[in-house]
Amino acid sequence: MFDNADAILLARIQFAFTVSFHFLFPAFTIGLASFLAVLNGLWLWTKDSKYLDLFRYWVKIFALAFAMGVVSGIVMSYQFGTNWSVFSDKAGPVIGGPMAYEVLSAFFLEAGFLGIMLFGRDRVGPTLHMVACAAVALGTAFSAFWILSVNSWMHTPAGFEIDAATGQFLPTDFWQVIFNPSFPYRLMHTVTAAYLTTAFIVGGVAALHLLRHRHRRDRVSPATRTMFSMAMWMAAIFAPVQIVLGDFHGINTLEHQPAKVMAMEGHFESHPEGAPLYLFGIPNQEEQRLDYAVGIPKLSSLILKHDLNAPLAGLDTIPREDQPPVAIVFWSFRIMVALGFAMLGIGLWSLWARWRGVLHDSPMLHRAALVMAPSGLIAVLAGWVTTEVGRQPFTVYGYLRTADSAAPLDAAAVGASLIAFIVVYFAVFGAGTYYILRLMNRAPSSNEPRLKDDLDSPIRTAGTTPAQQHPTRRIQPGE
Repeated sequence: MFDNADAILLARIQFAFTVSFHFLFPAFTIGLASFLAVLNGLWLWTKDSKYLDLFRYWVKIFALAFAMGVVSGIVMSYQFGTNWSVFSDKAGPVIGGPMAYEVLSAFFLEAGFLGIMLFGRDRVGPTLHMVACAAVALGTAFSAFWILSVNSWMHTPAGFEIDAATGQFLPTDFWQVIFNPSFPYRLMHTVTAAYLTTAFIVGGVAALHLLRHRHRRDRVSPATRTMFSMAMWMAAIFAPVQIVLGDFHGINTLEHQPAKVMAMEGHFESHPEGAPLYLFGIPNQEEQRLDYAVGIPKLSSLILKHDLNAPLAGLDTIPREDQPPVAIVFWSFRIMVALGFAMLGIGLWSLWARWRGVLHDSPMLHRAALVMAPSGLIAVLAGWVTTEVGRQPFTVYGYLRTADSAAPLDAAAVGASLIAFIVVYFAVFGAGTYYILRLMNRAPSSNEPRLKDDLDSPIRTAGTTPAQQHPTRRIQPGE
């Protein structure tokens, strides 16, 4: 069935599928790890049981999402050696170091303290347990730092030279490699997106249970009310911040990857006296025009250059073979922006409801928050598609083409592995996601049960020496 297929296209689809699946979990767990650290800190500071209940409620979900993120990331990384070995060979001297540092400084930190965070509250004491929660949250941030540094280098390569004999990228300045021109903007934009993703998932879960309690006319638990309030504070604070960061990121992209911005804006033609902001249209790359365009005159120049009459170049200045797929970039960018402004709307709405004292008694707001629960996940995927497809046809922007980055591929082999990935991913991660949704479907309760940890189990389980038997006490429900 793959006899006439393009092996490189199949390899790109396979990587896009696996990275999209993987990206959903870190986008959630980066924010959730920080949320859990804050909840644990509030519990230690105030001794208010609602914070402990929320911690126990969300830590179960975090454990599942974190595990699925790790597994999907490991599988994805093997494709660098199977489908993209030429890229790995040429770019490996530059990106290999930061990828290794991600494991050493981020993943080891997360893995080393995760068990203490999940099961160690009564074994190590409150101080070390708080340290473990903070370490896991810090580890997720370190992981984002290194991965985004590598990915940003592929967009705005710096601090390297190309070996004339081998064609390999060789690092000449480590700090320029790490802190390449687009990295600070992409790091801030992506991490803020992760916090918003978590905020809207938490807010959507809280809104679901507020609506159910309203329908049943029973009492809402303090944990549910607090959960919704904290999520709406995050939405109100970070949504406008994200829009500002997006503007900075867009200006940086215009400087270093102008073709990507041209595709995002749908500018096939140059505009010497101010470019319009096209709201809608149908990109026609074959004819190099935007059909049925609906735009606002000169607004794109105002946004990108802060001058209504500033000239903006179009794709007519870019050779056809160097243009990205405009339709995909054009529409994914609009999905991301539309969701960003919808998040801002929810945040402002929550501030108004909070000012009126009806934050927990506004069913329309709760319904809107429930609908918006997956908006962060959709937005980060749309942003990721905009970023990565907009870089095409290059793997290392301006230096290494995607067509020249692939291993000698057989279409049938890539197609078979793609089908296997799709089947296994939907079976395994579908089951995990279903269980997470089941956990979210239950409201947090007073005396929320902890993750099960049998303290009567042997302390040592390896080696030939029998485990010492210590008198232990089984934790009672509610402790």
